[in-house]
Amino acid sequence: MDVRDAPDVLSVVQTAVTRHGTSREALIPILSEVNQALGYLPTAALTEIHRLLKVPGSQIFSVASFYRMLSTKPRGEHVIQFCESAPCHVVGGREVWQALQDALHLNPGETSADGKWTLLTTSCLGICGVGPVVVIDNDVYGNVEPEQIPEILARYA
Repeated sequence: MDVRDAPDVLSVVQTAVTRHGTSREALIPILSEVNQALGYLPTAALTEIHRLLKVPGSQIFSVASFYRMLSTKPRGEHVIQFCESAPCHVVGGREVWQALQDALHLNPGETSADGKWTLLTTSCLGICGVGPVVVIDNDVYGNVEPEQIPEILARYA
């Protein structure tokens, strides 16, 4: 989502702060809610959170850039997370990862030029028994084979 098409950044931040409060413990829930509403955390949102919570901007940016669930850069309409942990790797993860990259023409961390896809790697998703695992938005795909990738991606066309 382009921030220009998003709800007003300041009103989104204000709504999240009103809901979660201004304590330091509220920082992650506020960042999560703003990220969900805007698709990422634009600088204007981080600045407003800094102003309202009186938390150092460096601390806010550290939290915002640490967690994979948050992004300080615009992401695609669909975010693909690929588990790169050892259990997924040993059951064919490398081939699935290559199939994803080939199908999307993206490297890790990139967003497609049309803004449709963002491709991320992630550490263990906690469902090693069904590896290799791919998560698209909130949909989890386990026991993925490379030849399934086009069919899976087509579900988001």
